[in-house]
Amino acid sequence: MLRSLTAVAAALVLSVGCYHATIETGRAASSEVIAKPWANSWIYGLVPPATVSTAAQCPNGVARVETQLSFLNALVGALTFGIYTPINILVTCASAGTASAPDLLVPDRATPDEIVRVMTEAAERTVALHRGVVVQF
Repeated sequence: MLRSLTAVAAALVLSVGCYHATIETGRAASSEVIAKPWANSWIYGLVPPATVSTAAQCPNGVARVETQLSFLNALVGALTFGIYTPINILVTCASAGTASAPDLLVPDRATPDEIVRVMTEAAERTVALHRGVVVQF
């Protein structure tokens, strides 16, 4: 009996995994952070948690988003056989004045040929600079 109980406990502990994913936008971070430590996810994450609304708290946009399945989150998921699998979500707001200035502008009332010219120039700059180019319409 003790051996069976130990095997079940070991299987439970070994089946619990953790992960951590970070998304950086390239903007400077502010001190404003939105934390959702137990965001509700279902069926091993197939039904994701609700969208975190950041517009009101992050007027300058988002600098960083982190999602994490902590040990406790994974333990709850294992105990519910994956039906309920909560995750931690941490959103760091961007500081003021971090919006990128456009590299190229499409003039007002631009003709199709002018738009093609600007987009071609944007593609050439992207290749030359090895980074994305911002085009404003």
